[in-house]
Amino acid sequence: MNMPTKVDVGVATRDTLAALALGDPNLVDAGLELRAGLRDKSGLDDRTFALVKLAAIMALDAPPTSYLWQVANALAAGATPDDMLGVLMAIAPQIGGPRLTAAAPELMVALGLSLPDGT
Repeated sequence: MNMPTKVDVGVATRDTLAALALGDPNLVDAGLELRAGLRDKSGLDDRTFALVKLAAIMALDAPPTSYLWQVANALAAGATPDDMLGVLMAIAPQIGGPRLTAAAPELMVALGLSLPDGT
């Protein structure tokens, strides 16, 4: 992969990326407002919406912070750890073995479980 030697990044872009990296509360609040709007437009109840989003991050092999955030949202919406395992099992044929085995420990950590030896 060729890496650019010099990329012209605008000040606003740089500042926004830096704020996101630091978890700027104003940007997080804007994201939460967007999430609420999308949930309303989906027609799904909070629990179902959270579980669908959990399925999406599993399918995408999302980073650990995505699991922490989405598992917390799902629990707050009334989903149980059994529901989350059910989502993982339901999508297993579509995401395949490697993503299944990658998602399981991320889900465990997000639920506050200790990982088994060998992971």
